[in-house]
Amino acid sequence: MKKLDGKVALISGSGRGIGREIAIKLARDGALIVVNDLDATLADETIAAVRKAGSDATACVGSVTDPDFAERFVNTGIEAFGGIDIIINNAGYTWDNVIQNMTDEQWYAMIDVHMTAPFRILRAASDFIRKTARQEADEGREVFRKVVNISSLAGVGGNAGQLGYGAAKSGVNGMTRVMAKEWGRFKVNVNSVAFGLIRTRLTEAAAGTGAIQVEGREIKVGVNPDVMKTMESGIPLGRGGTPEEAAGAIYLLCIPESNYISGQVLVCSGGFMF
Repeated sequence: MKKLDGKVALISGSGRGIGREIAIKLARDGALIVVNDLDATLADETIAAVRKAGSDATACVGSVTDPDFAERFVNTGIEAFGGIDIIINNAGYTWDNVIQNMTDEQWYAMIDVHMTAPFRILRAASDFIRKTARQEADEGREVFRKVVNISSLAGVGGNAGQLGYGAAKSGVNGMTRVMAKEWGRFKVNVNSVAFGLIRTRLTEAAAGTGAIQVEGREIKVGVNPDVMKTMESGIPLGRGGTPEEAAGAIYLLCIPESNYISGQVLVCSGGFMF
């Protein structure tokens, strides 16, 4: 018996990078996955990887910031697999600037994707979670569910040039602590994982040479190689993390061994702190 056999996991932003690795890792332990990405092709590739890992998956394609997305996401899990057991609020990106150059569009984009989207997803799941938890309690069963919100060191210690991102990720940690208290009576563990430097497409490209497309916007990404070396030299473990290692931190908060851990921010940074 695998630890997550039959558990239904909703993972936003799981078409590539950390999200894809989370999907594969949970699937290897038996979880059924609802994959989300803006790109249907990437979502299908993750579904194929999940099936290769020995489980099953379905897709809910679209932007987490769309007003109707949260209901679609939650209903996909219920209709395809019969319920919801794990919610991973992973989708996001960085759009950096110092305050004097930051536009309202940049600010609200960070708040919308990192805070409003998780809020809507959890709100959409609340009816199912409350009703199901009450039924399980009436039957004398203690069933734990998991929420893992993705934060960042920028939301723990701040990071110059990331006002919108840092504020949103700090807000995610506040949301986590509130929801741990609201949903504790329903046996839901709500935690955050705050990542440090993880080597993904957002960091691997050289500064000024990489870009991502987000809802019609071209967002420059990447870190100057010399800056990357300096950043890694300050990490006690000596390097940035891999997406697989990032997924491992999230996995820890999804398995039964974490049933008495809630309202916490787990820092995954190789020992680095601001």
